[in-house]
Amino acid sequence: MHVSPEARCVEGTTTRGEVICPCRSGAWRPPTVVALRSVISCGIGDWPRGVEPHVRNVLVLVFVLTLAGWTQERAVDPTWLHRYVPTLSEVKTDLTTGTCHYKPIFGEGDPDKRILRSVIRFGEVTLDAHGSCGSVSYERHEDLYFVLEGQGLLALGEGTQSLRARDFTYLAPGVKHSFANSSEKPLRILVMSFAIPKGVQIGSPPEPRIANLDDLKEETVQGHPASVLYKLLVGPRSGKRDAIDEAYVVTSLFWMNFAPGGTNFPHHHENAEEVYLVIDGEGEMVAGSGMDGVEGRYPSKAGDAYYFRPNCTVGFYNQSKPESKAHILAVRSRIPQRDDAD
Repeated sequence: MHVSPEARCVEGTTTRGEVICPCRSGAWRPPTVVALRSVISCGIGDWPRGVEPHVRNVLVLVFVLTLAGWTQERAVDPTWLHRYVPTLSEVKTDLTTGTCHYKPIFGEGDPDKRILRSVIRFGEVTLDAHGSCGSVSYERHEDLYFVLEGQGLLALGEGTQSLRARDFTYLAPGVKHSFANSSEKPLRILVMSFAIPKGVQIGSPPEPRIANLDDLKEETVQGHPASVLYKLLVGPRSGKRDAIDEAYVVTSLFWMNFAPGGTNFPHHHENAEEVYLVIDGEGEMVAGSGMDGVEGRYPSKAGDAYYFRPNCTVGFYNQSKPESKAHILAVRSRIPQRDDAD
């Protein structure tokens, strides 16, 4: 193999001073190299006596594999995330106690929390029979809760309000609260917390309200086909269409009911991130797309959760079998903008 003179080893280093090579001058050292060319430049005749050819070949192979590992150290942040809730493990948070268990889905407690912009936590709390969670209050968080299963109590200051399955509520920043299970069966609550940018002025907290999904009417939403019906749970303070319009960062907490073969059309949101949780049914989740415009489709079932970064293609296709309905609970929140800065 021909090697250019300027890359040959002299006095134990290359002329460019890049490496320490096992060359003819000085004691032999393991090759701590930054370029494969530098190892090759230490020709056969340059290796010290006693270093057999097969040993040299092994060392070069080790280097090549190491270099390949270096090129893969920097991982690219994903544009979407997937979790299957039943397989997730619980972690300790400010909510947890001996009878209150938190399972992170996205955000706090999840290894990929760094890529989320406005979502602080999206997870599931399970309270044992007659259990209770820790009391919490957040200065610049807004919190949404949705009761997945069971019944219990929401403590707000000195008072309490009862909870049942499919209840939901919005709690403004600064509202101290906790949960308790008033039954013999587990109480499962979906926990959603969002950061309010420092540049956003926070007003006096409104009186907390609890609504139930079953009391809301289904409706179509402009821009989406009639094969999916929506229930609009929580929206922004400037809105008037949702059951509770009091949010600062959350633009929509909504429920989707897909008819057989139904879809909400793949789409994206430039300035918002979104989370989908499949409550029941099966279908194909759309997550991302290629340069050819063809969306990525992934089989999805109850318990699958997806997080989508801004501008990521998102959507869902239900099965076409008769009577095969699917329901998804979704939340969308706007990411911080320049106007939100201090």
